[in-house]
Amino acid sequence: MLVGKLSYHINWKNFKPGTSFFIPCLNCMQAKQDIARTAKRLQMPVLMKVSIENSIRGIRVWRV
Repeated sequence: MLVGKLSYHINWKNFKPGTSFFIPCLNCMQAKQDIARTAKRLQMPVLMKVSIENSIRGIRVWRV
C-alpha cells in the first residue's frame, strides 16, 4: 500500500477487528485518503485518527 510516496506492507488478512496499526506521516489528510481507498476496496471498515506516538506524528488505524 502506498501512503504518500512510501510503500507499506500491511497484512490485511491478519488485520482482525479490534486490532490497530500506526503509520508515521507528515501529510495526514493524504494518508487518510490512501488508507481509506484501500480499506474500501477490501470492504474493511476502519477508524482512523491522527495521533502522536513516541514524539512521531502519524495515523492510528483500527479495524471495526
